[in-house]
Amino acid sequence: MNTPPKHVRRILTGAVTAAAVAASALVGLPAAAAVTPAPAVALPDLQDGPEPTVHTQQAYAPEDDFTAKWTRADARQLKRLSDPTAGSKQNSMPAELTMPAVPQDFPDMSNEEVWVWDSWPLTDEDANQYSVNGQEIIFSLVADRNLVFDERHVFAKIGYFYRPAGIPADERPENGGWTYGGLVFDEGVTGKIFPDQSYSHQTQWSGSARISKGGEIKLFFTDVAFYRNEDGSNRKPYDPRIALSVGKVHANKNGVKLTGFDEVTDLLQADGTYYQTGAQNEFFNFRDPFTFEDPAHPGETFMVFEGNSAMPRESATCNEEDLGYREGDPFAETIEQVNASGATYQIGNVGLAKAKNKELTEWEFLPPILSANCVTDQTERPQIYMKDGKYYLFTISHRGTFANGIDGPEGVYGFVGDGIRSDYQPMNAGSGLALGNPTNLNFAGGQPFAPDFNQPIGHFQAYSHYVMPGGLVQSFIDTVGTEGDFRRGGTLAPTVKIDIDGASSAVDYSYGDGGLGGYADIPANINVNPGGNEKTLR
Repeated sequence: MNTPPKHVRRILTGAVTAAAVAASALVGLPAAAAVTPAPAVALPDLQDGPEPTVHTQQAYAPEDDFTAKWTRADARQLKRLSDPTAGSKQNSMPAELTMPAVPQDFPDMSNEEVWVWDSWPLTDEDANQYSVNGQEIIFSLVADRNLVFDERHVFAKIGYFYRPAGIPADERPENGGWTYGGLVFDEGVTGKIFPDQSYSHQTQWSGSARISKGGEIKLFFTDVAFYRNEDGSNRKPYDPRIALSVGKVHANKNGVKLTGFDEVTDLLQADGTYYQTGAQNEFFNFRDPFTFEDPAHPGETFMVFEGNSAMPRESATCNEEDLGYREGDPFAETIEQVNASGATYQIGNVGLAKAKNKELTEWEFLPPILSANCVTDQTERPQIYMKDGKYYLFTISHRGTFANGIDGPEGVYGFVGDGIRSDYQPMNAGSGLALGNPTNLNFAGGQPFAPDFNQPIGHFQAYSHYVMPGGLVQSFIDTVGTEGDFRRGGTLAPTVKIDIDGASSAVDYSYGDGGLGGYADIPANINVNPGGNEKTLR
């Protein structure tokens, strides 16, 4: 007979420490912003388990060699937040951290022209979202609808959509009112940068888009070549490179046209020192550039991206700092247990680079700002989000990419600190979870193409989240439903809103219809006209 778990009620608050005060001076922020306490947010009782690692949020110089740790002690808070009594098809995670369920009769934003998944808006260096001459514009990974949805990754191309700006979501067509503009690149353009032209597949993965006055767009993306045999195995590791292409946008009341984007600049390749290479692990991750400027370092441009810690796959190990247990914690694991468990195959990190010129064509690696060794293998689509003098690092991860001994929902995970490089504190009880799909951690999850019968219908409903101004969050629909009754997505999900306050966040269920806003709603907050004049929209 199992003994019922004990529960401890935890109140979430913003961390306030002497280190935070000192860090505010380091990054040039008002001290008041660093020490204003956040209101407490109560979450459900916690299961027994380890205490999270103590993080100070202290800022360091971007060039410093300090790397924050998303530790196993932190990530095990996800299980502590889960309700062990939740039954089949029930969500076991706190409602405050769970995206409302998406209906299975969702509309398709492309009118069945293409599959759509990872998407990003047209922004400036501060992540403001722009419409151009009255047209909102987004970029998306797209693929031919004749493909099976799960085959899309090696055939992905970057496409774009546009729609008139300034129309409330409830006055738009149900699918968001977007028009598919086509592909950004002509065939063959993005494949030219690879020295080995014998690739079997050449594809484009996620990135970010920066607009300048005059309508110039710098499109940062992941340029990828695969070298596969007919049976799908690798004849050599795939080759992902962070790349840049420059073009222009032309917009009027009749639509949007892109020109240029006919050359690609190779910016960064994994170095094997900070960021794992194909020679170290043929399944490595290196992708998803997001660029921004830091008010604490005027005139400098930085980039975050997904990587893996630079260790050979077969000999990787984790250490005490990766585990992060407090001294004497009765629920702590030993290094020997973790390293023998297979958890060392999951060594994701978030990388940092700095531009060396104003044209943003030359970059240098800096040490990673976050590692998740023995926690998760994927820290996808990272972004820096600033609010109330705090720096938020958001990233996304799959339930299936967590290491042995760690479990948590598909969704967006958040960390807060006092600078780009900080001792980042995982949000919400130290777990890191900011917005997850409805999930029951008491049952297996299955796969998007074969969801487990016991999961809520939304277990795989949304992925590839991007946090927008005002706490709005967009994502794409993967699968809605469970075994025997599910529908694949390939279109953007309803936008939701999270309220961010210190180290806490919570879903705003008053937003939209019970917390679900419009489908594919990615509203601009600034409009720019062809002369470069700007107007704030919201």
